[in-house]
Amino acid sequence: MAAKPSSGKRSRSEPKSDPAVSYNDFKQFEGERYTGMKIGRSHKWHYDQGEWREKKITPDLWQISYAVTKRRAGRAPEGSGVPVGTEYHWYVVAHQNTTKQSANDYTTSLTGLKFKIAHKRAGSEKWSATPRTQRKRMIMFLERVIADLKRGYADEIEGGEPVSGEAGTHSSRRRAMRRRPAIRRRAVRVRRAPRSRTASSRS
Repeated sequence: MAAKPSSGKRSRSEPKSDPAVSYNDFKQFEGERYTGMKIGRSHKWHYDQGEWREKKITPDLWQISYAVTKRRAGRAPEGSGVPVGTEYHWYVVAHQNTTKQSANDYTTSLTGLKFKIAHKRAGSEKWSATPRTQRKRMIMFLERVIADLKRGYADEIEGGEPVSGEAGTHSSRRRAMRRRPAIRRRAVRVRRAPRSRTASSRS
């Protein structure tokens, strides 16, 4: 008799996986091994009242700093996560959208990406990457972001969506130049005027 296919449902007698064990298990993502939370899962946090400082550097560039305590919404599974004292270095690229509500109040939202540059284990004095390697990882991360932005811009151009601003004008000019038929240069012969012969008089 052929075996019945598995329904995919876990039997009641089968023990549930230990969150602490599954968190620390090695996992695979695009050929790379990692530990920690599985790809696709998410965290939710509540931030205390923090301090955001900003300094204007150029008409469009500001230097920012932010310090606050964030608290998990809910409880972490017992035994999961890294030990207390572990440190992380993240690099953040994000959109901040604000709306002025009054002379002193703005609503604000932040959406973007954060990339792990390095970590330092609890009780250790060394980071997982040297400052030079950390800079390399930041450059790699930013290059990926730039490449994605360029692909998105190219898709807008190919899709025929209107692109405003100087960049769109230059792009339109480049496309128009590419569509122009090649112009063959004709060889032009320059006729030289004949040299005048002067009779030499001898005495």
